[in-house]
Amino acid sequence: MTILDFATTTSSAARGISAVHLNDALWRVVRHDGEVVGYVERFTESRGIRYRAKRFIVRQQRFVPIGEFWQYDDALDCFRIG
Repeated sequence: MTILDFATTTSSAARGISAVHLNDALWRVVRHDGEVVGYVERFTESRGIRYRAKRFIVRQQRFVPIGEFWQYDDALDCFRIG
């Protein structure tokens, strides 16, 4: 489990998780106990702004893309707990 002591939640979203806004294009997704579960990244493509959800795989110490979305909330919903 990866826990960052300095992680403060700035915006609650889906049940069981919160997002920490790191910069203009990146949010860290954490459980309420501070465990990092992934990131949401904003990027621009030819048709407009998109959001990419990436889950953190602890055992492999890497990120796995789990989807690209037109809405931030849809990307964050990928991490919804129970």
